[in-house]
Amino acid sequence: MTDRQSELSIGYGRPHQEGAVLDLFTHWVHRTPDAPALVDGERSWTYAELDRLAAESAESLKGRVARGDLVGVCLDHSAALVAATLAVARLGAVHLPLGPRPGERRLQAVAEQLRPACLIGDPALLPPAHRAGEQLPLALPVEGANAAATVVAAFAAETGGGEAAVRAPAGTHYAVLTSGSTGTPKAVAVGESALGALLQWYRQLTGLGPGDRHSLLIGVAFDPHLMELWATLTSGAALSVAPDAVRWDRSALTDWWREAGITVAVLPTPLAEPVLDRPWPTGLALRHLCIGGDRLRRAPGPDVTATVHNAYGPAEATVVTSVHTMSPGGGHGADAPPIGLPIPGAVVLVADPDGRPVPRGQAGELRVGGRGLAIGYLDAELTARRFVEAPAGIEGADRVYRTGDRVLMRPDGVLEFLGRLDDQVKVSGVRIEPAEVEAAFERDPWVRRAVVAARPGPAGGVQLTAFVQPAPSGEAPAGEAPTAAELLDAVRPWLPEQAVPTAVRLVEAFPLDANGKVDRPALLAAAEPVHPTAPEEDASPAERVVLRICRELLGRPDLALADNFLDAGGTSIVAARLLAALEEECGVRLRAPQLLRQPDLRALGRLVEERLPSAVG
Repeated sequence: MTDRQSELSIGYGRPHQEGAVLDLFTHWVHRTPDAPALVDGERSWTYAELDRLAAESAESLKGRVARGDLVGVCLDHSAALVAATLAVARLGAVHLPLGPRPGERRLQAVAEQLRPACLIGDPALLPPAHRAGEQLPLALPVEGANAAATVVAAFAAETGGGEAAVRAPAGTHYAVLTSGSTGTPKAVAVGESALGALLQWYRQLTGLGPGDRHSLLIGVAFDPHLMELWATLTSGAALSVAPDAVRWDRSALTDWWREAGITVAVLPTPLAEPVLDRPWPTGLALRHLCIGGDRLRRAPGPDVTATVHNAYGPAEATVVTSVHTMSPGGGHGADAPPIGLPIPGAVVLVADPDGRPVPRGQAGELRVGGRGLAIGYLDAELTARRFVEAPAGIEGADRVYRTGDRVLMRPDGVLEFLGRLDDQVKVSGVRIEPAEVEAAFERDPWVRRAVVAARPGPAGGVQLTAFVQPAPSGEAPAGEAPTAAELLDAVRPWLPEQAVPTAVRLVEAFPLDANGKVDRPALLAAAEPVHPTAPEEDASPAERVVLRICRELLGRPDLALADNFLDAGGTSIVAARLLAALEEECGVRLRAPQLLRQPDLRALGRLVEERLPSAVG
């Protein structure tokens, strides 16, 4: 780097090391065939057993799935998921992780847009064209808390359209979906060399190796789970499948870390912050905790015995671009931790609107390039817009990805995250394109137009509100118009959980700003404030506590005891906060399944009352 460049907001990671992916797993199969590779509750599979399962599945698909074909995997954390992932890699096909329940309509839209060679999953959850087509049973394990009872490779029935399947660029290892403004998600193609370099860095960062237990917890539709999976299986360590309850309950999470002997873990930021808010549990084997997905608002305290890494990176740059490491013992200050320095092989620059690097200390858009850059989207036009030519003089990057994130580079080269430049928002650690949510509403013939706006949630984070303009009487279908609640129910199958708005408001028209665009801040400001509704006179003290906490967490002062937590906008992250608040205020520790089984808040209040150690005031 020249003296002039050192004054500009340009940063280079250390020289990277190449890293294999499937070959390294095979290395450990031969070196430690009987070592545990995957642990799911009481059941475990060795490296040799996983290799055999993957080989059998690959053999079944041979001749039907070719190198470069997209294979959608619709499985939850399980041995079946891991074996299917390995099988796709053995075939040289492209792994497209979709998760076990991506939403029926959303999955169907993705299948129609990308036309993968096949979908692997529970046949009952697949789109109609795949349920009606050929289904090839796969000999994958059905053991495990999240395992599907039946797993097939489903090939879509012929529709007569004759469209060819979308093929990924040469060298693609996996493709992952991100939110898209057209109403359907964008698919990012990531090369095997970029993934291998990421895994090599992560193994060195954490010292991951034989004898370690790494959590498998991140949602399957999100790319960090691939770092969890492949880093573990290429290091000789064992993957440990997280029970569902740990995604809702911080106490259950840390108890599981202790019981399962977890030594290295990855957490999404919204789940990590409640863990860091409490005294650090004793007796943990955890050495390294990697956090990412959203802005981390607090540093670990002096009692935290693990090294904590605050990681940043879009899917378009292979999971992680920069990291800030905080050693045990505290002393990291009270401010939000920075997102750190570029990892080996990464190139970062902070640019002005014309793409030129700004001086250090000045805010601008973060653009990333280097070894970890994705190949692009499975859409050449979109790739050309977001992956642009690097400015002259940038070493090791002929192109960079425009992240849309506003950052600042300090004089020491450390990056600080400031927020988003565009309309994208992060909800519970997941990037959401409001236009995708709007498109989901506008599929309904009763809706003329929808606008989605974000506001800070009362319990932190971001909440989405949808403003819906009904179709005029001459254009609307016959019959009774749907209510706001019915419109919300209709979009759920099209969207991931985090993208479902917490509220829907019906409006006659949209206010415009000086540029003729919809004025979202004005929409939010004009939304009539809802005054708290008093609880029913016969409500018990416990029911009043439950109602008050839920109103605060959901930002819904109109909630009543007859309302259902999930229907009112409750997500897994909000549920985790609800469980923590009930434990702190009432001394009652509930598990996530107990919360989800309650038909309404009154029933939840009764459950709390039954378990109270003393009366609630």
